Amino acid sequence: MTATTDGSGGAFGPRAAAARETEESPDTFEAALRATERATRLLFSRQHSEGWWKGDLETNVTMDAEDLLLRQFLGIGDERTTRAAALFIRGEQRADGTWATFYGGPGELSTTIEAYVALRLAGDAPDAPHMARASAWIRARGGIASARVFTRIWLALFGWWKWDDLPELPPELIWFPKWFPLNIYDFGCWARQTIVPLTIVSAKRPVRPAPFPLDELHTDARVPNPPKPPAPLASWDGLFQRLDQALHAYQKVAVPGLRRMAMRAAGRWIIERQENDGCWGGIQPPAVYSVIALHLLGYDLDHPVLREGLASLDRFAVRREDGARMIEACQSPVWDTCLATIALADAGVPADDPRLVKAADWMLAEQITRPGDWSVRRPGLAPGGWAFEFHNDNYPDIDDTAEVALALRRVRHPDPARVDAAIRRGMDWTLGMQSKNGAWAAFDADNTSAFPNRLPFCDFGEVIDPPSADVTAHVLEMLAYEGRASDPRARRSLAWLLAEQEAGGPWFGRWGVNYLYGTGSVVPALVAAGLPTAHPAIRRAVTWLESVQNEDGGWGEDLRSYADPAWVASGESTASQTAWALLALLAADERGSKAVERGVAWLAGTQNDDGTWDEPYFTGTGFPWDFSINYHLYRQVFPLTALGRYVHGTGHGPGHGPGHGHGPGHGAP
Repeated sequence: MTATTDGSGGAFGPRAAAARETEESPDTFEAALRATERATRLLFSRQHSEGWWKGDLETNVTMDAEDLLLRQFLGIGDERTTRAAALFIRGEQRADGTWATFYGGPGELSTTIEAYVALRLAGDAPDAPHMARASAWIRARGGIASARVFTRIWLALFGWWKWDDLPELPPELIWFPKWFPLNIYDFGCWARQTIVPLTIVSAKRPVRPAPFPLDELHTDARVPNPPKPPAPLASWDGLFQRLDQALHAYQKVAVPGLRRMAMRAAGRWIIERQENDGCWGGIQPPAVYSVIALHLLGYDLDHPVLREGLASLDRFAVRREDGARMIEACQSPVWDTCLATIALADAGVPADDPRLVKAADWMLAEQITRPGDWSVRRPGLAPGGWAFEFHNDNYPDIDDTAEVALALRRVRHPDPARVDAAIRRGMDWTLGMQSKNGAWAAFDADNTSAFPNRLPFCDFGEVIDPPSADVTAHVLEMLAYEGRASDPRARRSLAWLLAEQEAGGPWFGRWGVNYLYGTGSVVPALVAAGLPTAHPAIRRAVTWLESVQNEDGGWGEDLRSYADPAWVASGESTASQTAWALLALLAADERGSKAVERGVAWLAGTQNDDGTWDEPYFTGTGFPWDFSINYHLYRQVFPLTALGRYVHGTGHGPGHGPGHGHGPGHGAP
C-alpha cells in the first residue's frame, strides 16, 4: 500500500486537504484504553526475572550461512546444528529462488550466494529445484564475480575464489597513528572490529579444502573473474584502485619479520577487546572474524580465548518451535529494557511499581565505568555510558545512554541519589561526545573521514559513524528532561536539527526506517527543548505526516526508501511506524486531529487479542538499505508508548520520541 497524498507533490507535498477534527471519538478513546491495558499486561509477561526485556533481533540469512561456513572452516560442524540452520535458511527462500535482506524485499545477490553455499554444505543437491532456481538467478546477475567483497572472502577461505582477486588489507594498518588517514579509528566501531581481524586473514590467505566445486555460480567457470576496465585515474575510485594495486605489490615484498609483528599487534588488539562473555562488541560478525584470525595466529580451539569466543557465538542462536535455528547478529537487552520501561510508565503504570524498579536496578548495574575505544578521540573524558548489549564495555553508545536516562527518570527508585549520580555520569559523558558540528553520532565523536568509504575493500554498508538526526534528537530530549535545554551545547544541537529538516518537512532516519523514524524522533525533542508547536519546522513536519498517512489510518515506510525516493513514507502500515508518526503528532499538540484519531484507531483495531501486534516488516537498520533489522519488541513498545500518551494526554514534553537500536554494524558485512 502506498501513502496517501493530496495529488500535489507526493510524499513531500503540501498539507492534505482533509480538515481535522478537534475532538477524539469516545469510541476511539475506549478502544485505545483497552489496547493499552492489553499491551501492558503482555509486556510485563515478557519481563525477565532479573528485570530486563529482550526481543529477538532478526536480520538475514547471511548470519546463518556464515555460521555454517565458520564451522566448516574450523572443522567443528555437527549434523544437528547444520540441519537446524538449513531448515531456517530454506524457509527464508523466496519463490524466485533468491534470498532478500528484509521481509518483502527484492532478492540480493551476495545473500543468495551465501545461502546457496550453506545449503550445499548441508547436503542440498545443486540440481534440486530450489537450488537450481537460485544458481540460475545468481548467474544471470554476474555470478560470484559480482558479489560483495566479504562474500568473496568467505569463498576464498575454501579456494572458491582467489585471494589475489580480492582487495588488499595489510595488518600494518594497526600501526597507523590516529591522525593518519585510514587509521583504524577512522572507521566506525563496527567496521573497526571487523577490519582488524580481517587484516590477519588477508595476510595469511588460508585455504581449506573445498568439499565441492561451485562452477554453477560462475557465468563462465573458465573465467570466474572477468577483467573490468579501471576507473579513471582522476576519480576517487580510480585513485583507490591504484592504491589497492600498490598494496597487492607490497603483499609480495612485505618484510616477513615486520609483517609478523604487525599481525601479533593486531592479535593483541583483538584479545584486549574480548568481552567478559567471550564475544567481541556484542556483535556476531566481528566475533566470527576474530575467532578465525586468532586461530590463524596459532591459538587452538581449546585456548580460553577461542573456547569462550566460540561459546559466545552459540548464545546468538534462537531455536524456533519447528526446529529451525536463527542466528541473531546482535542482542538488544539494554535498548529493549529502556524502551519497555518508558512505554509502561507512559501507559500509566505507577512509577514505583516493583517491576519498573527492578528494571531500573538492572539498567543501573549495566552502566559502563571504564574507558573504551571512544576515548581515543576523547582521552580526558570520564566514562559513564550504556551499551546496547549484555556485554559490550568497550563500545557504549550515545543513543542507549540518552534513552536509559529518560527511562530511569520514569521510575521512582528507593535510592534516588544513586539514580541521580548514574544519570549525571551518563549525561557528562554524552556531552563530551558531541561532534564539532553540534550533533551526536552513535559511538564516536567526529568519525567523519571521507576516505574509508572509498576503499575497494569497503563495498558494503556504512563504515564511518557521522552524526545523525535521530541520535541527536534523543540526546536533546535527555538534556531537556534534565533541565539543560538552555545549555549552549543543547542549543547548538537544536540549531543543527532545524538545519537538517528536509524541504518537505521530515527528517532522515539513520537507525530506523526511515523518514517516519527520523521525524518521530526529532519533533518530540524539539518540543521538549522549548520550541513552540506553532514553529514553522513543527508545522511542516505535521503537514508532511498528515500527507503520507495511509488510507487505512496507519503509516508505513519500506526500506527501499533509502535507495529510491519514490518509496519515501510509502509502504504497508506497521505498528511501530504508526506509533512513531503518532508520537510526533502528539508532541506537536495534534491530539484532537483526524490524523491522530485514525492512527490510534488503526493501532487499536490491529492489535491481537493477547495484546500483541503482528509486524513481519523490518523497521530497524544497521546500515540504511544494506543491513536491515526486525526488532521483535518494537511492535510492542512503541505502540504502547503512543497509546499511553494518547490515553493520558501526555503528548509533549521531555522524553516523548522514539528511540532506536544500534545492532550490528555488519550483515555479512
